[in-house]
Amino acid sequence: MRQTGIIILKEFFHILRDGRTLLMLFGLPVVQILLFGFAITTDVVNTRIAIVDPSPDPVSGEIRQRLLASGFFLLEERSPDIASVERAFRENRIKMAVVFPQGVQENFFRDGNAQIQLIADASEPNTATTLVNHAQAIIMDYAQQKTRGDSPPPGIQTEIRMQYNLEMKSAYLFVPGVMTIVLMLICAMMTSIAITREKERGTMELLLVSPVKPAFLILGKVTPYFILGMIIAAVTLLLGFFVFDVPVRGSTGLLSAITVLFVLTSLGLGIFISTRTDSQMVAMMLSMVVLMLPGILLSGFLFPVESMPAALQFLSQAIPARWYLSALKSVMLKGTGIETIWKEALILAGMCIFILYLGIKNFKIRLS
Repeated sequence: MRQTGIIILKEFFHILRDGRTLLMLFGLPVVQILLFGFAITTDVVNTRIAIVDPSPDPVSGEIRQRLLASGFFLLEERSPDIASVERAFRENRIKMAVVFPQGVQENFFRDGNAQIQLIADASEPNTATTLVNHAQAIIMDYAQQKTRGDSPPPGIQTEIRMQYNLEMKSAYLFVPGVMTIVLMLICAMMTSIAITREKERGTMELLLVSPVKPAFLILGKVTPYFILGMIIAAVTLLLGFFVFDVPVRGSTGLLSAITVLFVLTSLGLGIFISTRTDSQMVAMMLSMVVLMLPGILLSGFLFPVESMPAALQFLSQAIPARWYLSALKSVMLKGTGIETIWKEALILAGMCIFILYLGIKNFKIRLS
């Protein structure tokens, strides 16, 4: 028993002296619980909406105030016509629009049948359903409070229109999301593992003393994964189109260009991770922690970024998957062009150049 106790004590000392092990043991659970605790939420708050009110009156004004006071909605745009709302949807500035008809107060009190249209961006079906349900509940509550004691009681009917996804298919959400996550993992994780595998086997030294320059060595290592990434993207789009009826309404050329930027960015991340690790296991674990969890939780794939705390919203801006997923859904589902996704394209291009530069610069010409 004494000998066993000595071995246990020795192992504890070994763990406490190993900074990487301590980071994995204590850092990973802390990061996971914070990310899952704050990012995973079905609550939808502070969602930007547009209000179309061609002839404002007391009824439309009171409903508007109740919607904005609920904490679920923020007013992004107020317009007298529907044309600007269509542009706001395509530019991803709003998730829902509330359209009041002319003379809503007269229709409400005199005819007892006012109609309000709710238009939601159904490229994210779950979020669209939640927003519509919240808005309907607020409008119905207002109508009930105003009609107590009236006989017959006047009412408000809500007309629902799901933009870009009339049938509310969940495939419209998971096909672009899965494509984003798979591309990131294949390109980044497999690249980092491939390079660290050369280190583990000792073959990297042979490659580095060869006449091949380090830049061309890296190019040779990552090119197969770039080609595989583009093939996987094409296969995913074809499966989504032919099996799940997910459309590609925008330019395939623009979609390809954005995908190239994202694949190159992911390859750069893989190169950088490989410069910081010496084993395939560490490279795989680091790729999973640094890329997969933030990519799923903070990209807007499963949970709306707008509903997250401000700190996580800020952090999500450093996640390439967020910008690629936003551009991908805009081109695929909304048919938008470069005039709409130029911001996402510019950010991805900047990330791509910076991360590739960082990875190549940190690539060790000589192994220690």
